[in-house]
Amino acid sequence: MAEDLKAMYKTIMDDNFPPDMEVSFIDGNKRQTLIYEKVSWTIDNVIKGLRYGENPGQEAALYKLVNGNLLLGEIETIQPGQYLASDIELLQSGKHPGKTNLTDTDNALNILRYFHDKPTVVIVKHNNPCGVARSDDLEDAYLKSYMADRVAAFGGCIAANRAIDKKTAEAISNQYAEVVVAPDFEEGVADILAKRKNLRVIKIGNIDKLQTFVGQKFVEFKSLIDGGIIAQWSFTPSAFNKNDLALAECEYKGQKYMVKREPTEDEYNDMLFGWLVESGITSNSVIYVKDSVTVGIGTGEQDRVGVAEIARDKAYRKYADRYSFEKYGVAYNALSDPDKKNEVDSKVSEEKGGLIGATMVSDAFFPFRDGLDVGLSEGVLSVVQPGGSMNDYQVIDACNEVGATMTFTGQRSFKH
Repeated sequence: MAEDLKAMYKTIMDDNFPPDMEVSFIDGNKRQTLIYEKVSWTIDNVIKGLRYGENPGQEAALYKLVNGNLLLGEIETIQPGQYLASDIELLQSGKHPGKTNLTDTDNALNILRYFHDKPTVVIVKHNNPCGVARSDDLEDAYLKSYMADRVAAFGGCIAANRAIDKKTAEAISNQYAEVVVAPDFEEGVADILAKRKNLRVIKIGNIDKLQTFVGQKFVEFKSLIDGGIIAQWSFTPSAFNKNDLALAECEYKGQKYMVKREPTEDEYNDMLFGWLVESGITSNSVIYVKDSVTVGIGTGEQDRVGVAEIARDKAYRKYADRYSFEKYGVAYNALSDPDKKNEVDSKVSEEKGGLIGATMVSDAFFPFRDGLDVGLSEGVLSVVQPGGSMNDYQVIDACNEVGATMTFTGQRSFKH
């Protein structure tokens, strides 16, 4: 039985999906058709497409848009031929990519496209980022994103917006990852990454053009249990600089409420960084960021208080693990010396999991102040959220009570 279970994950599924696919939108006599072509790779002289879908036993296929166009109202789809995750170049692959490898890659690119001015690394696991960081140096950005959640990064997808250099490659090769994606790989890097024989090394030259995908839309399809389909335009964030953020204010029962303190430049930077990272996180979500690094990420929770608490608790746990690993070379859970453990606990408690002075990011408004209070009680001093709740006055009061600042984006960022 044990051998059968292991073999399940090594099996490459037969692919019975046809080589081409067309999707037509019909309005009377007007027909608009998108034409797709199935993607495959040759690895060890074997031509195969996706290894399997979300689980072994689920056949899957990847199609790239090769022709056609769609214009609905005044919105036009991305033109054919602008390939990213749908037409990857595999430089190394001990295994054929599976569906989750490609969707993790795609969501990493979805986030990465908003960061071009500095080296940035996004690590995605199960279609959610577990660490995002930008820095003046690519290796530093990688290490910060990795240490933001070292445990979750195990087996994840690493995406960088700069060519992988030898220092960064050495750092990556010290950990287990499923995928590494970059616009290029410097000379000698391939030999370093080859230490991980099952690491999928993916080159996407168009990463250099990622910024051109900002604001471009495509049609998303969601299939229902009965075969029905929901089609929607993809989400596009609208806040890219501090002028796109409004200082929080509202009116309630004839009284005007306004947050008293304007954000500093560093707070504006973290607000925008966090808001753009938020666009790639499954809702209901709350995240904390500080100095262009994610501190705690809460995803997919049903209530806003709960997800704020999850992100907070993760920040504490990850800080403890990071401190223990950096100082003693072992995970926090592996610390057997009670004195060392007490030292770590004291450090984490004193610095409140790294949340003091952090920015709190929410993909939807706070219906009540209780969710916001979770972050403020940990020393959060800046908040960015859509605004628009009947109780915005409560969250404005909550910020003013502790000297925190808050901005509204005027846009919800749900992702299901």
